[in-house]
Amino acid sequence: MFNAIRIDKDEAGYRSTLASIDESALPEGDVVVRVSHSTLNYKDGLAITGKSPVVRKFPMVPGIDLVGEVESSSHPDCKAGDRVVLNGWGVGETHWGGLAQKARLKGDWLIPLPERFTPPQAMAIGTAGYTAMLCVLALERHGVKPGDGEIAVTGAAGGVGSVAVAILSKLGYTVVAVTGRPEDADYFKHLGAADILPRSELSSPGKPLGKERWAGAIDVVGSHTLANLCATTRYGGVVAACGLAAGMDFPATVAPFILRGVTLAGIDSVMRPRADRLEAWARLATDLDLDKLGSIGREVSLAEAIPLATELLEGRVRGRIVVDVNR
Repeated sequence: MFNAIRIDKDEAGYRSTLASIDESALPEGDVVVRVSHSTLNYKDGLAITGKSPVVRKFPMVPGIDLVGEVESSSHPDCKAGDRVVLNGWGVGETHWGGLAQKARLKGDWLIPLPERFTPPQAMAIGTAGYTAMLCVLALERHGVKPGDGEIAVTGAAGGVGSVAVAILSKLGYTVVAVTGRPEDADYFKHLGAADILPRSELSSPGKPLGKERWAGAIDVVGSHTLANLCATTRYGGVVAACGLAAGMDFPATVAPFILRGVTLAGIDSVMRPRADRLEAWARLATDLDLDKLGSIGREVSLAEAIPLATELLEGRVRGRIVVDVNR
C-alpha cells in the first residue's frame, strides 16, 4: 500500500482525497519509482479542484512532476537505485502522476537527476523551472543577448516567472518583472529583477504596434498581455510564449511580425524530446543560483497540497510548492 492524492469522478461528484492505494492498482509501465518529492503546478491545481477538464480518465493521481529512486525496472536505461526526474508526458492527466509515494512509468519519460540538485531542489525547479529554461534557450537561439535591452517576464511571482527572472539575471540580462503583486518587490529584487512593471500595463486591449521596448520576453499569461508584448518588442526581438493564465485567445495583428521582424516562439514542455530535456536540466545545473532557489520554493506535506490547489489558482501562492510525499 502507498499514500497518494486520488481524484475520483462518479455519481457522488468530483473530489480529490488523500487515499491509501494497493500497489497492484498502479498503471502499466516498465519502471517503478519510489517517489521522494513532487510539486504543485498550475495544471495540478486545475486537476485537483476540477476547475478545468485536465484529467482525462478516472481515478487519477495528479502530479506532473516527480523525483525519486528506481525500485525496479525492465527498461534498458534505468536500473534499481537510479535517481530520476520526470516532467510532463501527460502524467497526472492520462497516467498516474507524482503526488504519490509510488509511480509506475515508462522509462523513456525519465531522465537522470543532475548531481548538483537534491530531490527537493529538483522539485523546487520542477516543470515550471524546466519550462523557464526552455524559454531562455529559445531567446538565446534566436540571438537575444544580455546587452540587447530589457527582457520582460510576466507572471513573475509564479513558478515559471520566478525561475526565469533568476536565470536571466545570473546570465547578465536586464529583467523587468511583470506582476500583479507589487508588494513582493523585495522578492523580485532578490531574484535579480532590475525593475517591476504592474501587469495592468499590459493586460488591457492595446494597439497593433506600440513603442519599442523589449529585446525579448517570456510570457505565461497569453491573451492581451501576449499581444501587447509582441506589439512593444523591438525590431528583431523574440517573445517566448509558454502559458495561458489569462486565456487561450491572442487578440493581435501580424504587424509586429511583418513590420518589425518579431519572432513568437511557442514553448511546449510536456512532449519535449529527451535531448531537449537533458540540455535544459544541464543548463539549470549551471545557470540557476541555488541560493535564490531556496527563496523560490517551500515544502508541504501530501495532505496540505489539496487545499493549496485552490490558493494556487487564485494567485495567492508565490514561487514553487514542493510536496514531500512521505510526510
